[in-house]
Amino acid sequence: MMIQYHLIVSGKVQGVGFRYFVQMKAIHYDVTGWVKNLENGSVEIVASACKEALLSFIKEIKKGNRFISVEHLDIREEIPSGFTSFKIR
Repeated sequence: MMIQYHLIVSGKVQGVGFRYFVQMKAIHYDVTGWVKNLENGSVEIVASACKEALLSFIKEIKKGNRFISVEHLDIREEIPSGFTSFKIR
C-alpha cells in the first residue's frame, strides 16, 4: 500500500547538494515525489512509496553525509498524490 509523507528538513541542508542527495536516495528506494529549497533555509520534501521504503528513505536522509547535517525533521502523513517520478523543484 502506498503512503505519502510531507517533510520539512532543517539544518545544513542548502548549498551542500542535499536535494540531489535526496533524489538519489529516492531513486534507490523507488520513492516518488519532489524536493525543493525553502526561503527560510529548510528543504521541503513530498515522498510517496510503500511504508517500508519510505522509512528506509527517511533514515538515509537523517544520516546525511559529510557535507549534510540534518538537525530537525518534521513529518506528516498525507493522501498519496500519484507521482510517477521524483523531481527537484
